[in-house]
Amino acid sequence: MEIDRFAERLCDALERDLGDGYHVERRQVRKNNGVVLEGLLVFSPDQNLAPTIYLDSFLEAYRSGMTFQEVVRKMLAAIGESAARGNVDMDFFRFFDKVRDRICYRLIGRKGNEGMLEDVPHIEFLDLALCFFYAYHDEVLGEGAVLVHESHRQMWGTATAELLKLAERNTPKLFPWSKRSIDSMVTEAACKDGGQGEDSLNMPISVLSNGKGLYGAACMVYPGVLEALGAEEGRGFYIIPSSVHEVLLLGDTGGEEPRMLRQIIEEINHTHLAPEEVLSDNLYYYNFAEKRIKII
Repeated sequence: MEIDRFAERLCDALERDLGDGYHVERRQVRKNNGVVLEGLLVFSPDQNLAPTIYLDSFLEAYRSGMTFQEVVRKMLAAIGESAARGNVDMDFFRFFDKVRDRICYRLIGRKGNEGMLEDVPHIEFLDLALCFFYAYHDEVLGEGAVLVHESHRQMWGTATAELLKLAERNTPKLFPWSKRSIDSMVTEAACKDGGQGEDSLNMPISVLSNGKGLYGAACMVYPGVLEALGAEEGRGFYIIPSSVHEVLLLGDTGGEEPRMLRQIIEEINHTHLAPEEVLSDNLYYYNFAEKRIKII
């Protein structure tokens, strides 16, 4: 069944089963790197939160043999879980003084995001872009992020430069950076899987991210971080953009081959990552003597 017909049938079935006052409409949601997901937006008569239920996994389940009635039942369950969150007062978002302490940034690639970047304030960085978001923390919603659009910036009467200044202060505070060796992460994963975790890969590679492991690649632009990491060994290092969530650091011993590293990056991006998680196909290098990062 094609997505158009599938979505139309689901809208009709859900509105019928949910009852009076509910409205369900199809909505395309733009993600990172130009990825567009199909979803259904569910409007309730007594709540100001309209959950989006993404269709891709449900359509795949239907194509794999799940009955349409079972798909509807599972979607109703998902809607019920979202409805339990209740109402949220978002009126505060109109006032800059109430959001400024949680304005943060994240890194995305410029390639593939040209359309989105036309509508969001951002700072260009190499082949990447620093975009801003409001990091919300709410008892009802939990934790999440609201992307800052040009309409928000204009409503707040602020400038992109001020957003950057706030984000440089807030992001490291709310999402502290951490560096871990590949060996320690592999050992920890082995222990969680019931192994002994004794074997070492002896790989001189570290992972730079934040404590939550979400959009942690932005740690590479935290003020002073790369300089501090270079000072640990007194030399430069390669930065491998493994995803939007983290980067890999490889010390420059003189024996590395940038061409091979770039091939590894491209292979990871095209075979191991979801399209929206790709950061860049380029390889970066931090020159400790010059205190700057560049594409090589």
